[in-house]
Amino acid sequence: MLNFALLTETAQNGGGMWGTIIMIGLLFVFLYFFMIRPQKKQERKDAEMRDSLAVGDEVTTIGGIIGKVISIKGETFVLETTREKTQIRFLKGAVRTIDVKTADVAAAVVEAKEAEAAVEETAVEDKNADAK
Repeated sequence: MLNFALLTETAQNGGGMWGTIIMIGLLFVFLYFFMIRPQKKQERKDAEMRDSLAVGDEVTTIGGIIGKVISIKGETFVLETTREKTQIRFLKGAVRTIDVKTADVAAAVVEAKEAEAAVEETAVEDKNADAK
């Protein structure tokens, strides 16, 4: 790590020891902000993603298996992978990404129905205005 001869030579020159201590401190600060902190942030993000796993979500596992979650029990979930309805049980830690969230799909469907209803409502209003 540090060269012992360099440390002793710096100490003999007088006062250089504090410079070395400050440099080591700056090295630790650098390591924290550029290596440790981003890794912990990514781990928190991954944990939140795994905790938000819900039945109906389409996921990709770390092994590359893609399927739909059909049940969740504790720290495991069952993934349905093919048309033949092959079911495999995995640990939640095996999830790499959630490709399609069921809640997002449901929200998109509701928005589409609301947009359709608004279009139909304006069409009816236009017909009534033309009839008058």
